[in-house]
Amino acid sequence: MTILLIEDDPAEAMLTQEALRETGLKIALFVVGDGEAATEFLRRGPGYENVPLPDVILLDLNLPRKHGREVLRDIKSNPALCSIPIIVVSNSRSREDVNEVYALKGNGYLAKPGDLLEFFAMIRSLVDFWLCKARLPSAPLLKPEITHA
Repeated sequence: MTILLIEDDPAEAMLTQEALRETGLKIALFVVGDGEAATEFLRRGPGYENVPLPDVILLDLNLPRKHGREVLRDIKSNPALCSIPIIVVSNSRSREDVNEVYALKGNGYLAKPGDLLEFFAMIRSLVDFWLCKARLPSAPLLKPEITHA
């Protein structure tokens, strides 16, 4: 299974990586630190020509260069990418943010817990559902093109 983590905080990216490692599952994790890099990754732009499309995307909302909402909107409006599940993992607990993510067709919204053990438990639950129990669509054969609105 392949996960794309779109997270601008290196410490939180490392925590997520460690939590995924502790699941014991074979997961290929790719990490990008901003919304523009996420777009380049998904369209297999320069430097990302040979990366696989992810089975699941974990998306932070507050990203530099291109906000997480824009990334979500771009992915979900692209026929070659729209079936990839996107779970927003954010520090925000705002009802407005949650509603907007679902309105943009996000597949889930998780608020990052402040406690390390709770964070690891959240990642285990996420992996158990999305990578072990849920049936995911096949990767598209098309080369995705993301246009900027």
